Amino acid sequence: MTSDASDVSTAPSEVLESLPAFERHLRFEKGRSEHTVRAYLTDLHGLADFLSNAGVTALADIGLADLRSWLAQQDRAGAARTSIARRAAAARGFFRWARRSGRIEVDPALRLVSPARGRHLPAVLRRQEADELLTLAGTAADDSDPVRVRDHAMLELLYASGIRVGELVGLDVDDVDLATGVVRVIGKGDKERTVPFGVPAADAMRRWISHRPTLVTPASGAAMFLGRRGGRVDPRTVRTSLTALVREMPQAPALGPHGLRHSAATHLLEGGADLRMVQELLGHASLSTTQIYTHVSVERLRASYTQAHPRA
Repeated sequence: MTSDASDVSTAPSEVLESLPAFERHLRFEKGRSEHTVRAYLTDLHGLADFLSNAGVTALADIGLADLRSWLAQQDRAGAARTSIARRAAAARGFFRWARRSGRIEVDPALRLVSPARGRHLPAVLRRQEADELLTLAGTAADDSDPVRVRDHAMLELLYASGIRVGELVGLDVDDVDLATGVVRVIGKGDKERTVPFGVPAADAMRRWISHRPTLVTPASGAAMFLGRRGGRVDPRTVRTSLTALVREMPQAPALGPHGLRHSAATHLLEGGADLRMVQELLGHASLSTTQIYTHVSVERLRASYTQAHPRA
């Protein structure tokens, strides 16, 4: 029996009805990060809308062809391959959970394959560009504006430690040990690790800590880095600050906070650091994730060779 348009639009979606329970599974059983949980739920809301428009609302009625059609629609709309791959991962995780929790008998996403991901080497700064960037940030902080002092400290710490921007803004005052030059961060999957940082970052952090009381409000709590209104600083603020400085460097590639992480990892490897040590510093679960930085180093070596060698 065929449903008319009004039936389709008013029929409840079992995907949507299941999302609160799936969210609890991601947070408390899988220990996924806030970013991952938010991205997966957004993707699955999109899937639910797609299926409802196609007249499919029951979990048991969803087939592999429906999921492939959903991903194909994303591709036709121009979505990046990385985004499509993440949506496929969200669907596989959701239906695997639905089967294990008894909501469906057959997992329709079992053979759902992500599109092949092209290798895109991350944009990184050269060493002299990183020095120039941090010098610009330090010069901007010379007027003792607490926000500029904070920005300088955040960028110094990002580059010195290679931590993620989410880990940076999540820092509390007690997480930074200036005496030993280490910072304790909570990474993906709520895994804690300790990361060292150098003298320039320590100096910038000391200066920020001396200015921090000027921004403190009752909402500040233990947050290390504060916004103008006293709350914990937002990742977008870090990106805005970095983007403004990079614009003053015409030869440098456009990059965000994650680009400083890429740059730190690349410069460590170029300086002779062991790959597994870099893996530990970055908090990568798999060594294969860290290995992309060896490709960055090789590509830069090849470019320098081509430019300098007379018979390249």
